[in-house]
Amino acid sequence: MNPGYDPEEIAQLKKECKAESSNFIFVDDEFEDEEENNEHAHVQFVGVYKNAEVIYDALIYTLRLHHSTLVYDAALERLKKEIPGYLSPDERPENYKISDEQEDEAELLLTEFIEEIEENEEITVREHIEIDDQFEYGVGLEVGLNKTEINEKVISDFVATYLAGRVQLDPTLYSFSGSEEED
Repeated sequence: MNPGYDPEEIAQLKKECKAESSNFIFVDDEFEDEEENNEHAHVQFVGVYKNAEVIYDALIYTLRLHHSTLVYDAALERLKKEIPGYLSPDERPENYKISDEQEDEAELLLTEFIEEIEENEEITVREHIEIDDQFEYGVGLEVGLNKTEINEKVISDFVATYLAGRVQLDPTLYSFSGSEEED
């Protein structure tokens, strides 16, 4: 059974939300060490899915972050075509060997591909909600919002409108460039 549908788990989460005077709680992620993260949040809240009370496990992020992730992934794919066998630092097994020259060349190419993709606006993103009802804990949500940051008010407003069934997603397609990040 999915523990996110368990009445005891749901009651516990409701208690935690009440203690925080909030309609959601933050989830501590093991890879969440960036103190200054204001572009995404991992939260949980109680709602109803297909007439059953459930815990929603939601990843909420800005469209800018979503866009830069997709751009990076696309640039990495191109780099792997250019340098077969290349693995990005987060994909490398312990025994992976690469010379400093190869690493420098790869980083340079990656940067060029990222700039090219951004310049040509090859990747566009729009506000979205993806629902994963096969999630291991409750119902998973991935939410991309056109906000400059994901803060408690943005999350609280999203949760409230989501639970009320009144989310209005902006259908506009957006593209970002890295140079905008240096404000």
